[in-house]
Amino acid sequence: MPKSQIPVLKKNRPKRNTSRKIVFILLLLFVALLAVLFFRSSMSRISEIEITGNVYTSTSELLEKSGLKVGEQFFGTSSSEIIEQLKTDKAISNVTVDKQFPGTIHIKVEEYSTVAYELAADGALKAILASGTSLIVPPNIGVAVEKPILTQWKTDDPLKAKLSEVLATIPNELTTDISEIIPNPTPSFPDQIRIYTKSQFEVITTVSMLPDKVEYLNQVIETERPGKITMLEADTYVPFIADNPEDDVEPGASP
Repeated sequence: MPKSQIPVLKKNRPKRNTSRKIVFILLLLFVALLAVLFFRSSMSRISEIEITGNVYTSTSELLEKSGLKVGEQFFGTSSSEIIEQLKTDKAISNVTVDKQFPGTIHIKVEEYSTVAYELAADGALKAILASGTSLIVPPNIGVAVEKPILTQWKTDDPLKAKLSEVLATIPNELTTDISEIIPNPTPSFPDQIRIYTKSQFEVITTVSMLPDKVEYLNQVIETERPGKITMLEADTYVPFIADNPEDDVEPGASP
């Protein structure tokens, strides 16, 4: 009878990488334990929030708008999120955030420039920023005397915001003589304004024309005596005439 072959028994081979998997799992558990301990410790929380650069907006107001609180998670909010939240404030033009581990957050804000002032109904002085927003001037802040005063403007007048934007584009040396700006709309020129200067001129122009006309205004002020200047589609200048012609007669001279 033919001999039957006995099958060769397979040798039990030890599973490879078992020890590596155990080490990897232990390492993950160790890292997870460290993470839990870290986020429960004071080192993971905000210990100090510093805000600088604000003049008209209060620190407490900006702190609330940022959404940050001392004691909350340091990594809970990113710098970009803080910047986005603060720039919703119409007074803020730029924000930089510096997060310094552990626990310190430095925020530097830049407000829009002051272009004019106005008196509130209760007599409080307000600064009008380039963004068009109006804010109460704090008592410890000086007033830029070279900036004009806006009077007789309604709070929600969209033309006031447009005027603020225009004034921000004009160099300071061209607006220092402007003392007061009043709305003076007409059917032909809905954005017409009336300007009074420190040098006793009365000026009629429009918000949209002002940037192109302001140089002509300063030329007339520097070379002519006080009068009325119209700067619309055409530019005209008429000196003021004395109510009593005798006022122009020199003492002792025959009328």
